[in-house]
Amino acid sequence: MGKKEKVNQTAKKYIPKKEMYAFCVAAMGQGMIYAMMSSYISDFYLNVLQLAPMFVLLLMLLARVWDAINDPLMGMIVDRHTTKKGKMKPYILYAAVPIAVLTVLMYYAPDLDKKYLMVYAAVVYVAWGMIYTMADVPFWSLPNVLTPDAAERGSVISLGRTFNGVGSAVPEVLFLVIGLTLPSILGSSDGLEYNKIKYLIMAVITVVIGMALYLRSYFRVKERVVLPDRKPQPGEPSQLSRIFRCRPLMLVILMGVLSSGRYMVQAAAVHVARYAFYIGPSLENLSESERVAAIDASVSTVKTIFQVCAIVGMFGAMLFMPLLMKKFDYKKIVIVTCLLGFAASVFTTLIGWFTMNLYICIPFILISCIPLGVLNVISYAMIGDCLDYMELKTGFRDNGLGSACQGFVNKLGNALATSGIVLMYMFIGLEPDKMLSSTAVMAATDLAAGQRFAMFSLVSVVPGVSLLLCAVPMFFYKISGREKERILKELEQSRREKGIVIE
Repeated sequence: MGKKEKVNQTAKKYIPKKEMYAFCVAAMGQGMIYAMMSSYISDFYLNVLQLAPMFVLLLMLLARVWDAINDPLMGMIVDRHTTKKGKMKPYILYAAVPIAVLTVLMYYAPDLDKKYLMVYAAVVYVAWGMIYTMADVPFWSLPNVLTPDAAERGSVISLGRTFNGVGSAVPEVLFLVIGLTLPSILGSSDGLEYNKIKYLIMAVITVVIGMALYLRSYFRVKERVVLPDRKPQPGEPSQLSRIFRCRPLMLVILMGVLSSGRYMVQAAAVHVARYAFYIGPSLENLSESERVAAIDASVSTVKTIFQVCAIVGMFGAMLFMPLLMKKFDYKKIVIVTCLLGFAASVFTTLIGWFTMNLYICIPFILISCIPLGVLNVISYAMIGDCLDYMELKTGFRDNGLGSACQGFVNKLGNALATSGIVLMYMFIGLEPDKMLSSTAVMAATDLAAGQRFAMFSLVSVVPGVSLLLCAVPMFFYKISGREKERILKELEQSRREKGIVIE
């Protein structure tokens, strides 16, 4: 691999640095908005709006079933049409305002009866998912049209996903800062109303900053690898058929589905902070307002500990991904890091079982977050390689549909994570309306030890098993090493023969 890789590293660069960073900054804004939804919506629905757990479970699952249809449809629309303003970029512009409005509405708590509140939540949640797909599929297809060079594409994805991860941490920072300051500002002992205000403030700030950054992708990047539109000839496979016949792509998708448990580390962290750990002064002699402030400070602190672990583990791994991706096959990186994450989760589980000491768990939680960063980057890069393979075999490059597959995997993963959280509430008999009511707020220490460990298992046992399973498909993945080099060389020759010039 040595000499050929050195040649690739000195190959022509298509993306100017300003354009590269414009995309990365936009990815940061996108990460802020998606994290605002994925990390907190289950807590908002269950503990703030106090919707029935079964309703939340069905909403998440049914909405994702619709996404199973919606994402591929959006991918096919993107692939079939090229506008004067580009193939991907127009969708990013047109979806921006609706996403912003729906994100705020998602965290608005109208004064309605429970049945109408459920209707409101369902309409906003489903509408948000549909409009978000309209922008998400084209946005993460951009790296595949910015450059024809696989190494440069890998760098764009790696850096973009790193910035995206940094952006996803912004709502976490807001959660901590608002959690530590808002109780004293309001001076209220009503924990329910306080949380409604807290989440609405978070949503507004996230939307304003996130959208300002996100829209840079429309104005500052150039689409280069856009093959001429052409209709399929009689006998040629359809778009969906090409996707399903691409075995390497199916293996990457399977890897993503099996790794769904990794989303628990972030999606379940706020629930674990509420119901597994309490860090703070004794609650016995505190007034109700002081009790609310102490419990919420503990929730913010514990949630921040998990976020710091994610930042160090996940984002640290993402920073090293460009170097790792140049030196090692993608499949080897996935297998090694996932097994490492599984081993760390075993230690985390054992410590939780015997001591429930959060501080001892910290280094192992941090290590278990490393595969999150690796998978966040490498799955997109692997899809890019699969699209190269598909173009070589069929003459079509379904960038939008390929990105839609990854978007669907991400959404499915978050839906399964959220559903797992709701099922855990139901399994251990946790009643949010008693834990967080308008008259009293209960601490994690008020729960039974078994209930506390069960909640903790969401960020220890579940991610570990998921990481172990997702490594299995990689043993059958073949686009690596010399085979990958062969594909890229033949694809470049095929494009030259067809007169396709990329500048």
